[in-house]
Amino acid sequence: MKLGLWRLTFATAAMLVAALAIAQYPSRPIRIVVPIPPGGAPDVAARVLGQKLSEAMGQPVVIENRVGSNGVIAADLVAKSAPDGHTLGLLADANIAINPHIYRKMPLDTLRDLVPVASVAANQFVLAINPSLPAQTFPDFIEYARRASPPLHYASGGNGSQHHLTMEMLKLRTGIDMVHVPYKGGVPATTATVAGEVAAMWAGSSNAGQIRAGRLRALAVSGAKRSAQYPELPTIAEFYPGFENSIWLGLFAPAGLPGAVLARLREEAKRALESPDLKEKFNTAGGLEPYVTTPEEFNAVILRDHAKYARAVRDLGIRVD
Repeated sequence: MKLGLWRLTFATAAMLVAALAIAQYPSRPIRIVVPIPPGGAPDVAARVLGQKLSEAMGQPVVIENRVGSNGVIAADLVAKSAPDGHTLGLLADANIAINPHIYRKMPLDTLRDLVPVASVAANQFVLAINPSLPAQTFPDFIEYARRASPPLHYASGGNGSQHHLTMEMLKLRTGIDMVHVPYKGGVPATTATVAGEVAAMWAGSSNAGQIRAGRLRALAVSGAKRSAQYPELPTIAEFYPGFENSIWLGLFAPAGLPGAVLARLREEAKRALESPDLKEKFNTAGGLEPYVTTPEEFNAVILRDHAKYARAVRDLGIRVD
């Protein structure tokens, strides 16, 4: 009886401590770690979402850009942070579902050491070239690249990034040869393409201004259907049926996050993502679309893409030491 009472008292105390911690959350500024330099899609999404979370939760949300190793550095920082909800990561599918297959040594297990908080945004890429190239259409570019000697160079946001894999998938499907030049994020890759250091890239939604200004020439999109942002551009699948590669961004926390804190974050993130002003800011700032799912749906997407990219990396033979 005494043992049972002790257990009951201990359990009650633990529940009170947990309830107190939840009641005080967040007790200091929340940090959202972003794996790319300022200006790219994850950075834009983090800043817009962070402002909404700050308003709802009564604490500043600070964006910290930790660049390197295709997001491994940022993801590892989040995974090794205290699981108290004060450090989160705005990470891309490449960081979660591609890196484990291309890096021989990973400091974390992205499926085990991180917990998905919420899907945040979804988008597709735009195949963009330096306007000095003579190609005016996607078929023109493929023919031009096929004949180029030496091969054309293309930029990506880093080894193993979605930019990288999508172009390698295009090369494999079309039979063209191009040389990969990795940069530390989509913004420097865009700068290089605009400057003519490389011929082409898969541009993200944050490059809309460069495309509108004529500093990049857009030829096609990578998604399964035409983009609302660029309805005049064909999909690659219109020429090569079945070709499709879209991207998603998600909010992640260290594994071990208390259930009540996770529930609070999910609730506030969902409310923010469903707000009309966030959608407008996403579209205005970077052409992003809010991506709202249930936790179960998002987890299924992560597992699906983890398996999909395992096959793609194997078929393409991409590895990073």
